[in-house]
Amino acid sequence: MDLETAAQLHELHARVCKAIADPKRLMIINELRNGPLSVGELSESLGIGQPNTSQHLAVLRDRGLVLANRVGSNVYYSLRSPKVVQAVDLLREVLTEDLAERAVLGAAVPR
Repeated sequence: MDLETAAQLHELHARVCKAIADPKRLMIINELRNGPLSVGELSESLGIGQPNTSQHLAVLRDRGLVLANRVGSNVYYSLRSPKVVQAVDLLREVLTEDLAERAVLGAAVPR
């Protein structure tokens, strides 16, 4: 891979990481793991207002993580790729392991 392509890839990577750096957007990704949902359905299941949900979906769509499909008057959102969930799940596993290690270390250290 040449340097220009590598730089473009790093820029895209950083943009995606910024998109998933918000807890509500991670919650939206998690909700979409089982299939498409409308803004209203997402808003209701997550307890987030529709305008706020729409703003988060716009960020996820801009970064290429979700797709929008209009059906009548509703817009349904879905994950662009199941690999999005796999990546988020893998990161969550790393963080869970880290928390467990910290708990063990914290218990082993005298206070």
